[in-house]
Amino acid sequence: MATLKKDIQLPENLVKKILFKKHIDFINEYGKDENNFEYGMTDYLRVSGMYWGLTALELMKAQPVQSKDHIIAYIKQCQDPQSGGISACIGHDPHILHTLSAVQILAMYDKLDAIDCEGVVKYVQSLQQPDGSFSGDKWGEIDTRFSFCSVMTLTLLKKEDAVDLDKAVEFVQSWGLNGRPEKLPDVCYSWWVLASLAILGRLHWIDGEALKNFIFACQDTETGGFADRPGDVADPFHTVFGIAALSLLGQENVQKVNPTYCMPQHVIKRMGLNPEILS
Repeated sequence: MATLKKDIQLPENLVKKILFKKHIDFINEYGKDENNFEYGMTDYLRVSGMYWGLTALELMKAQPVQSKDHIIAYIKQCQDPQSGGISACIGHDPHILHTLSAVQILAMYDKLDAIDCEGVVKYVQSLQQPDGSFSGDKWGEIDTRFSFCSVMTLTLLKKEDAVDLDKAVEFVQSWGLNGRPEKLPDVCYSWWVLASLAILGRLHWIDGEALKNFIFACQDTETGGFADRPGDVADPFHTVFGIAALSLLGQENVQKVNPTYCMPQHVIKRMGLNPEILS
């Protein structure tokens, strides 16, 4: 059955360039006031938010206002000594999403030795189910995105053989990839789709300039940052994926991003990782 195609109208006064200073200030100011209501309400994604912000800044060749030592110390406090997993915030339960984000941050800083890496490996092992799938945490929700996070975490630690990869692949292959008909365009999907095409060696399948214009239209020209679509409120999540998508599109003055890891390519190269890219 055919579905209706939904789309949006780009503004006539579209700014066709990336507003570097605005976005750098947006990221550095975001969450700066710990007494802010929004800060308290986003504890549940703190470590992942740090990854989004730090990666966006790195791709824009900018530095965070927080010191590297402060960030590393915070992550160390989020590691659970019993399970080895890492939580979104100090005192919260560990989860694979934030465990991966923490490992990505420390990999960028070349400071993986700051945490108990063997503990992380044991935590990921504990999440794999008999059918090869992975739960997100000890409470047992299973999703293919947790398979992605688990395998990527172990790959960054160079311990991917610590789990049953054959079972993991078998589980992922048994699930179809679902699209979302009638959904409006969204900046983060600029990344998901582009990254998939880049891995497949098929970036030429899309109109890069048209996609750039859509991403540019999602910039907040007043506060900085990117929103999911033009006119909506900007946030760090869509900001990092908007900038990463522009990197894949060859945007000038943005560092090269690795489509497999959504991390700066120079970090992946330094770690000696060679994710397969089809041609």
